Amino acid sequence: MYKYTIARQLATKRVITNRGDEVGKLTDMLVDPSSGNIEALVVEVDRDSKLIKRIGTGDRIINIPYSAVTAVSDVFIVDEREVGQDQS
Repeated sequence: MYKYTIARQLATKRVITNRGDEVGKLTDMLVDPSSGNIEALVVEVDRDSKLIKRIGTGDRIINIPYSAVTAVSDVFIVDEREVGQDQS
């Protein structure tokens, strides 16, 4: 039960880059079923984001590798260089 409470608290957190650019909001996470490790963040992109416009993705949802996460508090902070790299 405790894990679900934590997961609910993460839902809809904003995702920003280490340079302060808005990416979007967290909608889900991809988890490796055998290890339980988080593999990627599933993010609904903010269409007004300068970074998203620069990447040129037309996708409404992108995956950001969990290795890109540098900090989690009120927001997820991700390394800008890894945004747009894992589009599986």
